[in-house]
Amino acid sequence: MITPHAQMLRALLARYAEACARVLEHDTASRRGILKDTAYTLCVVTGTCEIKDALATADRLLATEQSDAAARPDGASPDQAGQTLAV
Repeated sequence: MITPHAQMLRALLARYAEACARVLEHDTASRRGILKDTAYTLCVVTGTCEIKDALATADRLLATEQSDAAARPDGASPDQAGQTLAV
């Protein structure tokens, strides 16, 4: 599985949280559509089918990324450390 960048996951999670808040603030078809689209994107990026699974997977991936960064002596991100998705 290709692992999404932590920055993209954080941005999607923030967009999802904002969409949830907007629907709760004032429920409209347009706002529900944005929420649905964002949930779908999170599912695709995390390789899941349900938003609750996507949120859990995103949290797990971010926690793993954070612990990996803490384990590197220089604290560099995977990109900075020269790691790529290419094989």
